[in-house]
Amino acid sequence: MYKMIKGSRGEARIFSLTVGLKEGYGESSNVHTVEEAVALIENYLKQRAAENKPFLTGIITSGMVVYAWPEGQGQAGSGHEPEIVFSGEVTPLYLSNLSDTEVENFLNDLASFLGEKLGQTRIYLRYKSEVWILQREDSTTPTGETVKGGKND
Repeated sequence: MYKMIKGSRGEARIFSLTVGLKEGYGESSNVHTVEEAVALIENYLKQRAAENKPFLTGIITSGMVVYAWPEGQGQAGSGHEPEIVFSGEVTPLYLSNLSDTEVENFLNDLASFLGEKLGQTRIYLRYKSEVWILQREDSTTPTGETVKGGKND
């Protein structure tokens, strides 16, 4: 028989961070492995724990993102690339002391770290009922979205 652990029930504070594993947009782009991404995240979490900074435990799943874009009247382009999703929840039993701001700061910091290490332009984040996208400064996507000096142009 199992019983609920006191202090383990609370608000669902679910998070996810999605990052591609293919650098750049060309056919000859470097593709990172899931194992590389796991090692990066594990080392990042260990460093945060060693520095007594907030961190979140999560699950890494891998998959393929498939996308398309318009290219004029009756025309469209498409593509796909491997990705990982680091997801989990801020558990009341162990992490009730973390504020929403601390969780968002952690996610943004981890996203920036992974984006740099994996050569990504964008990282997609979700926390509770909100979603947002981080884009590397001074970068432009193939569809022309640009970020300069930390502000979306």
